[in-house]
Amino acid sequence: MRIYDFKGFPNPARVRIALEEKALTDHVEFVSVDVPGGEHKTPAFAARNPGAAVPVLELEDGTCIAECTAITEYLDHLSGEPTLTGTTAKDRAVIHMMQRRAEAGLLDAVAGYFHHATPGLGPHIETYQNKEWGEKSKERALDGMRYLDGVLAKQAYLAGDHFTMADITAFAGLIFADFAKIDIPADLSNLTSWRSCVAARPSVKQA
Repeated sequence: MRIYDFKGFPNPARVRIALEEKALTDHVEFVSVDVPGGEHKTPAFAARNPGAAVPVLELEDGTCIAECTAITEYLDHLSGEPTLTGTTAKDRAVIHMMQRRAEAGLLDAVAGYFHHATPGLGPHIETYQNKEWGEKSKERALDGMRYLDGVLAKQAYLAGDHFTMADITAFAGLIFADFAKIDIPADLSNLTSWRSCVAARPSVKQA
């Protein structure tokens, strides 16, 4: 298998954490895509992912799988424990629900702010910007943090009592928030404690 990504970016980090959790990192060849240089927008890369985004998983038969959720689903079904996407119907539904809330309400919201209200990756990449939308996205990101803090007041992890894909997404969202200079509000102690706990996981340290 090959993973096309750019190390250090939030979405590639999601897949790298999943690989570490599943002990599959040694089974993957990483191919660096120069996102700051615009390589992800070339026709050659678009042949693997028309969405022009990393990461992309390429299987031995040439199948290319984009989208972090889809890649994590594939990796999760290659081997057993730990399970990142759930086993029972209820677990799978709750994990996917919380993953999407973390993605839309935090990670994607931070991305909206970064790409529209800051210089982002530079004028050669950010060819369209809407500052008003960017500032609104920052508000959404802060609201997303408050929501997640409320969830974590009642349970150890976002989808229940164990670490899942939802936690990976939220953690990546906070990495991106740091980069975009959006701080976690000081009163969100549950989110801050959860973040420290997740940061200490071996998979996160390795990724």
